Amino acid sequence: MELSGAAAVVTGGAGGLGEATVRRLVAAGARVVIADLAREKAEALAGEMGAAAAFVETDVTEEDSVSRALDCASAMGPLRVAVAVHGGFGGGGRTLRSDGTPHALEDFRRTVDHYLVGTFNVLRLAAQAMASTDPGEDGERGVIINTASIAGYEGTIGTVAYAAAKGGVIGMTLTAARDLAVVGVRVVTIAPGTFITPAYGMEPEKVEAMWAPAVPFPKRMGQPREYAHLVQAICENSYLNGEVIRIDGAIRFGPKGPR
Repeated sequence: MELSGAAAVVTGGAGGLGEATVRRLVAAGARVVIADLAREKAEALAGEMGAAAAFVETDVTEEDSVSRALDCASAMGPLRVAVAVHGGFGGGGRTLRSDGTPHALEDFRRTVDHYLVGTFNVLRLAAQAMASTDPGEDGERGVIINTASIAGYEGTIGTVAYAAAKGGVIGMTLTAARDLAVVGVRVVTIAPGTFITPAYGMEPEKVEAMWAPAVPFPKRMGQPREYAHLVQAICENSYLNGEVIRIDGAIRFGPKGPR
């Protein structure tokens, strides 16, 4: 796929992995909609990117909200790329707490709604928009890149809702790719390991000291630019489809996180 002149939407594009992705796609010649709820950060990033980017306040769980972001992107060029990398949502907790009370059902629902249902909402609406574009080489109309987590494979204690949501994103990848093959839209999922992002809620140095020792190699946490590099590679390699790609330095989570 040729990114120069193409339009893209990045949900969660105002910070962390999303911001790095916006920067990478713009550098490759794409025009990008930053779809996020963090208005101040998103507007600052859009202003820095100039005419190559625009901000649309977006709630991934709302159909009209996502549609507005996609409409904006479609007005900037042929919509070829949708990256769902929204995060920043809590919802942790054990299935059964130490005092004997069960995990709050509403917390589980909200976590799954944000990470899984929201991702599917972006996927289905982006696919609809891409299907109306003229196909390029090999009949390709676009690529949808979802973001799971290695927690979707080996979740740690206290992350049952998050692990279920990310496991769902992993599970729908191949089926969605098969569904959308008829319209020339690819679906690929990235499953990041431990990346330095604001989601940890602490200084990067402290997060690095906590997680880096558990990573086999390189002996450090991932950088958002490395996630963004993979996004570009997926866009440009049209034979990548229906696959979940781990990017994690070979780390495998044990039952408990770092101490």
